[in-house]
Amino acid sequence: MTESQAIALFKCLADKSRIQILKSLIEEEMYVERLSERLSLTPATISFHLKKLVDVGAVKSRKEQYYTIYSINDEVFNVSILDILREESEEKDLQAERDENYRKKVIDSFFEYGKLKSIPTQRKKERIVLEEIAKAFEPDRSYTEREVNIIIADFHDDFCTLRRDMVAEKLLVRDKNQYKRWS
Repeated sequence: MTESQAIALFKCLADKSRIQILKSLIEEEMYVERLSERLSLTPATISFHLKKLVDVGAVKSRKEQYYTIYSINDEVFNVSILDILREESEEKDLQAERDENYRKKVIDSFFEYGKLKSIPTQRKKERIVLEEIAKAFEPDRSYTEREVNIIIADFHDDFCTLRRDMVAEKLLVRDKNQYKRWS
């Protein structure tokens, strides 16, 4: 089930009459007049709700002599909500683009000519800045504290705070007096 189909289904199910229709159809297949009698709703109201349920795939219909018989579509309801949530979002590329634009905006705001103008107070923005600084470190190479300080000092004078925050954010790993960029 796609994200759009799930949204349409959930919107459709947000109605008491439709839920009552589905509960009746779980017990047995029915036609409009039988559902109308059972739920004390007019046949026109039942038909309206059945059309909505058929449109989202919650209910199936078939012709039998003069009647259209309706039944529940088990396949739609055998999908777990976790399966729906795990389904790749149709907006994934758009979200990634928004994230990248936000990231670029933060970097442009806090860096000038490769130097950090100030350390962001917002954690989310600081994380982006720290990730940018972490790119200056080679993966799988050990650095002394002095080497780390020199590299960070190229970005900002307060290398102690930045080094500590990079370790706290797990961008750098400290083992005794050696530092490595987290892979």
